[in-house]
Amino acid sequence: MSWVVGVDVGGTFTDFYLFNEGTKEVLVLKVPSTPDDPSRAIVGGLGEICSRHGLDPAAIARFAHGTTVATNALIERKGGRVAMVTTAGFRDLVEIGRQVRPLIYDLKADAPAPLAKRQVRYEIRERIGPKGEVVATLDDVEIKRVVDLVAAADVDCCAICLLFSFLNPEHEQRIAAALRARLPNLHLSLSSEVQPEFREYERFSTTILNAFLQPRVTGYMERLEAALTDTANDAAIGISQSSGGLMDIRRASDFPIRTALSGPAAGCVGAVAVAARSNVLNLITLDIGGTSTDVCLIENGAPVMTYGRNIADFPVRLPTVDINTVGAGGGSIAHIGPDGLLKVGPISAGASPGPACYGRGGTLPTVSDANAILGRLPGDLIGGGMTLDKSAAERAMQPIAQHLSLSLHQTALGILRIATSNMVRAIRAISIERGYDPRNFALMPFGGAGGLHAVDVARELSIRTILVPLSPGILCAEGAAVSNLQEGFVATCRVGLDKAGIAVEAAVRELAAAARRWHVAAKADGDLDIAIFLDMRYVGQNYELSVALDGALEILPPLPVLRDQFFVAHKSKYGHFDETAPIEVVNVRLRARNLPKVTVEPILRVDRATNKMIIADVWFDSSAPQKTSIVDRNSLEAGAVINGPVIITQFDSTTVVPPECHASVDDARNIIIEVPQ
Repeated sequence: MSWVVGVDVGGTFTDFYLFNEGTKEVLVLKVPSTPDDPSRAIVGGLGEICSRHGLDPAAIARFAHGTTVATNALIERKGGRVAMVTTAGFRDLVEIGRQVRPLIYDLKADAPAPLAKRQVRYEIRERIGPKGEVVATLDDVEIKRVVDLVAAADVDCCAICLLFSFLNPEHEQRIAAALRARLPNLHLSLSSEVQPEFREYERFSTTILNAFLQPRVTGYMERLEAALTDTANDAAIGISQSSGGLMDIRRASDFPIRTALSGPAAGCVGAVAVAARSNVLNLITLDIGGTSTDVCLIENGAPVMTYGRNIADFPVRLPTVDINTVGAGGGSIAHIGPDGLLKVGPISAGASPGPACYGRGGTLPTVSDANAILGRLPGDLIGGGMTLDKSAAERAMQPIAQHLSLSLHQTALGILRIATSNMVRAIRAISIERGYDPRNFALMPFGGAGGLHAVDVARELSIRTILVPLSPGILCAEGAAVSNLQEGFVATCRVGLDKAGIAVEAAVRELAAAARRWHVAAKADGDLDIAIFLDMRYVGQNYELSVALDGALEILPPLPVLRDQFFVAHKSKYGHFDETAPIEVVNVRLRARNLPKVTVEPILRVDRATNKMIIADVWFDSSAPQKTSIVDRNSLEAGAVINGPVIITQFDSTTVVPPECHASVDDARNIIIEVPQ
């Protein structure tokens, strides 16, 4: 009876989701995060849950992990000292960029400086042409010259970014071989491996970011692997990728840029799995943690994907779940801005000291403190592992209330309204601004604070249905546990649609063969699932649209079918299409996944309810508190009906059902809240 462990490390808590593949039993745990070294909380929490339930760590077959190490390193600019080797004449390309203003109305805002400083960006005389041909040869003397320059520099990582290396990687590989021979401890990132497709600026930027992250992420992965080897020696370790699947820990060390949205992407995978149990295919996720809120749109049971985005203000060209993040979480600090108005976030109290109500020394008012003052948070959190200090929250809130000449409750309600508007703005960016009507989607709140704010957010967007998972505070960890091994492959194949047949089919066959080799090398015991996508556009357009083909087909559909599929995608994205304009294929993409042969539904081990019902005073508006039922979720069986106002408490989260709202528990034990409009 082997166990699968999913772990998600957040800014405040580290979450555990354990699933037994034989008995279908599920165990969950939350422990405080250790930001200085996240692996300490992981090992400590794993030991605690095994000890508490009498589990043998040797029975852990798979360990899946969503990590924020790469994200934090980019935000804090704490990575390696990175050099860059590039084709002669293109040293400043990463600084010139696309000449796009970060903020169009701010004349002073500028793009961030490249992580590879100009004095350690080295040019090398060589040139590959646009068809992969060698235009200027690369000789050994030139390689030695550049290797000597890198060796003399004070760097610990290097990005190798040559023109058209995605068509012919030979020159990059020769330079890398020479650097490895001379500097075996130097971390190397080759653009032909990190992101082998056209658009040199995005490819170079992504490769530099990958190199910058390698020293820090590799060190973390090595510590984690060593610790888990001591604890669960036989466990296969998988790291959640930004695209939603898992990769092995060694590949995560080689390509850390793929983990930049690791935890939030795992949450989307978990949301899809949970929603499917309630027969919901279209939803908007609302993942509210201690530091931020992550939102994603899921259509027809699959998260919307993007192949280019900014992460920490840098362009990244990789397949990622299309997640929008805003600095609004339970730990977001409320303050008075220079204009004298109340602001909330993006600065967070973090895990230490945390919100004032946590009683760990925090003195600044946060969103969690506002919820505590209003009576929306229970006195005990995480199963009694933390007791709220409401008086500390009131002391922290007092200076702002005095400045605004408002009562504590009015101030707290104002903080929640501002936090809600920040969350709504994030959802509008992935829905309304892209042609989706939020009213056609259910809202799924998760994270420790998702259920506290879900109804307020839904009302602002006129969303009528909210689906609260059985374990909302652990959903990112659950998503990591149910994720499959996944790998992406891409080949640039720029050709007119009317001539696409032979070239594209050859690229698909080559990528499919690479996928089969990957599946064998991964020693996966499931079935290989292949999905093929074509990046297509009108000739002259700047950006492509991804068109999905039928799964394992290695023969293209008829060209009229492809053309019609592109028209559908173009109309969905832009509202129109042109039947007469020429179309071209730019890239061929293949997503390979290992699917388990047997899928089993989990059964959460439910502890006896600590109480049936308590009545408390809770503020929903500034007029007066209302008598509100406090209900333990463990007491709610399938078929239960709840009429607001009710506060539903559980080990990992709290859900608010305000007055006039009605909720019910479905057969999957998810809570469905109906929001009147």
